[in-house]
Amino acid sequence: MKGYIEFRNGSYRVRFGREIQKRFKHEEDAERFLTGLRFKADENTLDARDYSRTNPLSVENQAVLWLRTKTAASRSHYRNLERWMHLAISAWKDRNVKTIGYGDLQDLIDAQPVSDKTKHDMADCYHQFFKWLNKREKIPVPDIPEYKYTLGWREIIDLETQAAIIEEVGRIAPFRVWLGIKWLATYIAIRPAEMRALRERDVNLNGMLVCRPQATKEKKPKLVPMLEEDIELLGSLPPALPDVPFFRWPNGKQLDAHAFYRWWKKACANLGIEGVDLYGGTRHSSTTAMAAIFGKDDLKRSGTMHGTNKAFDRYCQGEAAPSLKIYDQLRRRQKADVVQLTSRKAASPHK
Repeated sequence: MKGYIEFRNGSYRVRFGREIQKRFKHEEDAERFLTGLRFKADENTLDARDYSRTNPLSVENQAVLWLRTKTAASRSHYRNLERWMHLAISAWKDRNVKTIGYGDLQDLIDAQPVSDKTKHDMADCYHQFFKWLNKREKIPVPDIPEYKYTLGWREIIDLETQAAIIEEVGRIAPFRVWLGIKWLATYIAIRPAEMRALRERDVNLNGMLVCRPQATKEKKPKLVPMLEEDIELLGSLPPALPDVPFFRWPNGKQLDAHAFYRWWKKACANLGIEGVDLYGGTRHSSTTAMAAIFGKDDLKRSGTMHGTNKAFDRYCQGEAAPSLKIYDQLRRRQKADVVQLTSRKAASPHK
C-alpha cells in the first residue's frame, strides 16, 4: 500500500513517495490525509506539487513567471498586464491555480470600477495566463467571463478642416512638431507613437520611413515609402547622428509622448474646433477620405498597411508603388484644400 505514517517527536508524519511529506498533531488527521493521497494516486490525478512547501502552483508564483514572458510587450500594454495580474495575486495569492474558476474570475473583474472595454481586456489577460498554464503545466483552462463593449466614436473631419488645423500647427508649433503631424495626416500607415519613435537612421534619403519592430503595435517592422517632396525636404535639413531622435525639440531631446496631441489641441482651440483628437483628425480622417477613392480593401493593404510584414526588398518592389499612389493622392487633395483655404482668407474682408 502506497505511503505510510510514522510517529516522531510527538507528531504524526505522512510520507508519500519522495516528494510529499506532511506533519499532523492527531493520528486521525494523518490517516485521512493519507487516504486522500492514495485515492488520487489510484485515479491518476495526484500532483505532488499541490503539496509542496514552496507552493509552486500558487497564483502568485505562476503570475510572476508569466509576466516574465511578457516583457517584450509595449510599455503601456505590460503595465496593464502587470496591474491586472497583481489584482489576481492580491485576491488569490496562495491559492492553487487549479482552484480558480469562472466565478472567481467574474467576481474579481466585476469588482473593478472600470469600463466594459477594460473588463474585456482583463478577461483576455486572464485567458492568456491560463492558456500559458495549460501549455506549461497541463492545467485545464477555466471558462472565462465574456464582456461586450462598444468602442467610443472618434470624430473625423474633412480634409479642408484638417489642412486648416495643420496650417495653424505650423504657425504656432516647433518645426518638427508640425512635420510630425503633417506626416501623420499623409502616411496613414504610421501611428503617433510609431512616428515619435523614429530615429535619424529610420528617416532616410532612400525614401523610406522605417518603423522598427519594438516601436510598432504589431511588433513587426513597418516600411513606409515617402513622397518625393518629403525626401527633398529631408535633404535640406542639417545632418545628425543615426541614433538621434528625428522628432526632437530644438534642444535635441525627443518629443514627449503627448507633444503632437498637445499642439494639435492648441491649434484646434485657436480655430474654435472642438471634439477632434489627433488620431481622429489625422489618421482616421485621411483614411476615411481615401477609402472613398481607393476602396477599403486596397487602402487596408497598401495605405494603412495593417498586417504588413514583408522583407525589405520585396516590399520596395511590390508594395511601395500602390502605397505611394495613395499617399500622393492624399497629399494632392490636402494641398488643394490649403489653396482653397488660403484663397478664401485672402478674399475675406476680415483679414
